[in-house]
Amino acid sequence: MIPDINLFLASSVHDMKNSINILSNYLKQYLAKHVQENDPDLENISQMMEESQRINGNLIQLLTLYKLGQDSYPFSPETHNLEEFVDETISHIDGVLNSKDVTLEIEMDDNIFWEFDYDLLMGVIIHALNNAINHTKDKVMLEIYTENDEFLVINVEDNGRGFPQKIIESIPHMLDEHYAQSSNFISGSTGLGLYFSAVVANLHENNNKKGNIALSNGGKLGGGVFTIKLP
Repeated sequence: MIPDINLFLASSVHDMKNSINILSNYLKQYLAKHVQENDPDLENISQMMEESQRINGNLIQLLTLYKLGQDSYPFSPETHNLEEFVDETISHIDGVLNSKDVTLEIEMDDNIFWEFDYDLLMGVIIHALNNAINHTKDKVMLEIYTENDEFLVINVEDNGRGFPQKIIESIPHMLDEHYAQSSNFISGSTGLGLYFSAVVANLHENNNKKGNIALSNGGKLGGGVFTIKLP
């Protein structure tokens, strides 16, 4: 009997994710204790933490996509308070913000409650924030509002150089069957994260409308803008 290699891969990814998460948390705690010290090695440790968090995020995305493909992910959209959602989301990236001296601005309408899968959306926003932090000059913005009471809109912006036009134009085709098998999907470091984000958005459906993502340049900070809309 030939073993199911996909199951072994999923189990291995799960184990790696746990190990990387332990390492990432250790580095985050270390930086928090020594952030005031004038130690040149702290910059290297900060880079290690950022890379470990990036790898951990990629592993989580891979594992989630596998479960979605096997119809074993417990997709469970519920109504959540966006203010509480943002607070928890920011707690996962505050270490990178501090270590890279990046300012985060938050613009959010008051008293927003919306129905979405909490863990999936958090994974999307953490990825978008980490990408913005990695490419910004010194500032990142998280903007949240509702559009005609039909969509929840979340923008992640930075004041960096923006997205390449080729990546922007690829977004509408992200979920095409042939796209994930093409070189376009695997050629860039953002490919997996964007594909994951597109899948998550598409899972959310209400009143015959589905969620979507978009990339653009400009916005309020003049750099790249990642947008996710959920009905």
